[in-house]
Amino acid sequence: MKLAEALQLRGDLQKRLEQLSSRLYNNATVQEGEAPAEDPAALLEEYEDCAGQLETLIARINRTNCETRTDSGTLTELLAKRDCLKMRVRTYQDFLSAASSLVPRRASRSEIKILSAVPVPEYRKRADALSRQLREVDGVIQGANWTTELL
Repeated sequence: MKLAEALQLRGDLQKRLEQLSSRLYNNATVQEGEAPAEDPAALLEEYEDCAGQLETLIARINRTNCETRTDSGTLTELLAKRDCLKMRVRTYQDFLSAASSLVPRRASRSEIKILSAVPVPEYRKRADALSRQLREVDGVIQGANWTTELL
């Protein structure tokens, strides 16, 4: 199985566990004399089976990420870099959105005028460079995911 397939399976298992959890909650109690719509014991058994599969799969994915090398480093290193780049890009975008919002916020000439505290075009270039880095790192990760066998 390729790493990308394992990642898709991980997502499917996580969604399945959420669904089972919700179904367990909905069938935890019943009115006296009534039966639950679904057997909670069977749902718990399926939940535990899926949780065990997910645990094994996550361990295999993590092991594969640690041992898979690209020209840019291990997949684990690239994933950490991607996470930090995402955070930085999001922060720059939010910051620049606020800095670019120069809609007049005054009703008369005597009120305080609000100005941008930074040169927006310069910071926009930085944000664009970070976004480009993020796309490049993500491309390397995705390429490796589809060519790497799960350990």
